[in-house]
Amino acid sequence: LGSKRGLAYLGDTHASDNNLLLSSNSSIDWYYNWSPDAVTDISLPFVPLLHGLDDASSSTTINSLSTLPATSTHLLTFNEPDGTTSSGGSAIAPSDAARAYIDDILPLRTASDRTWNISHPATTGSDSGLAWLQEFNASCWALNPDAGCPADFVALHWYGDYAGLASWLGTLYDFYVTNASSGAVSADITFWITEMALPQESEDDTVAMMNQSMAYLDGLSYVEAYAWFGADRKSSSWDSYTGGNVALLSSGGALTDAGALYLGGKEAGFKEG
Repeated sequence: LGSKRGLAYLGDTHASDNNLLLSSNSSIDWYYNWSPDAVTDISLPFVPLLHGLDDASSSTTINSLSTLPATSTHLLTFNEPDGTTSSGGSAIAPSDAARAYIDDILPLRTASDRTWNISHPATTGSDSGLAWLQEFNASCWALNPDAGCPADFVALHWYGDYAGLASWLGTLYDFYVTNASSGAVSADITFWITEMALPQESEDDTVAMMNQSMAYLDGLSYVEAYAWFGADRKSSSWDSYTGGNVALLSSGGALTDAGALYLGGKEAGFKEG
């Protein structure tokens, strides 16, 4: 990857939105879409996601990964397994996730035809998310005493202010690195924030949080990538949870203040409107 900044692609049907977000001087350098299938009209490096147990156990899905472009090198696993399916989570018990990870996902790290950099599951940014990871880790070691569940990077989500983001990232850094309490401990492990936003706050506060968070994450050597949640237009179906001020685009398809900042700001030729 070049820039750490990525696109959490929500499936916008407006071609002009993609043209704007992915223009040549945009800071966005990779994308994912919560699925294992790439979008045909986006040329950025694609990061597939095995959303739940069905994806992991499907030979068709696993085999399809080998057809992705060579620029696809990282694989995300299990979206918010501690969350409910109604909220976009995968609702997987830690022990079931550990078994699927060991049986179906771990072999992809060392496959003879193509190897992947693999993440641990991305839980919600909460106490329940940490508890889930702790149980997952315990199950990994119980099932695979010699190695646990090795991983190449850690994916995480955060919805809230900058201080909370820094705290949650610090909590996971301690779990995976400092305290050596995870089966994925490695001196080279990196962190990806694949969802982050400040929901239901003013535009000024939202932009300030984005600005502070990006500067912080860009300065951390162990953070490899991040993606803002809001790569859509205001008044989308997500507004009931996030509020419209996280959106990178106005309801008419122009850049919001947040959108201009995320793409690179005035220095890169982007401004609101």
